[in-house]
Amino acid sequence: MSKVVKYKNRYGDVFTFTKQEDGNVLWEGNFEFHRYGMPNDYTDAYRAYTANGGLMGLKEFKEAVHEYNDETGYTPLAKQYGPLVYSDTKTINMVDPSGGPYLSTHTNLYERFGDDELKGLCISSFEPIETGYKIHTYGEFDHLDD
Repeated sequence: MSKVVKYKNRYGDVFTFTKQEDGNVLWEGNFEFHRYGMPNDYTDAYRAYTANGGLMGLKEFKEAVHEYNDETGYTPLAKQYGPLVYSDTKTINMVDPSGGPYLSTHTNLYERFGDDELKGLCISSFEPIETGYKIHTYGEFDHLDD
């Protein structure tokens, strides 16, 4: 059985983090008041943009598609392709219970909580469960496997 890592937020709510055998982490506690976020999906917008001859790379496009000017409003590119950007409602990439802790994808759990039980674990996604969230993780140095 893994050691339970405890975190007490500014309102006194206690959250627990329990590493599972598969390397994922159960995050349990009081989630009565919390918010969560989902990432934008740019696939359809970028596909349409490039099909129309657009030459920007995806990173640059992700910024340009949201450009807004207080005097003139959205740019022509943002007006044309912005409506094709949508939320990926099947993926949760951020969870923030009232009083904390705020957690998002790519957060290094050891750096956030300082407990060896969570060493080397980074967040890839969240899965809602009855008692909180299952945090899907990847190894801190997995990107070096290539």
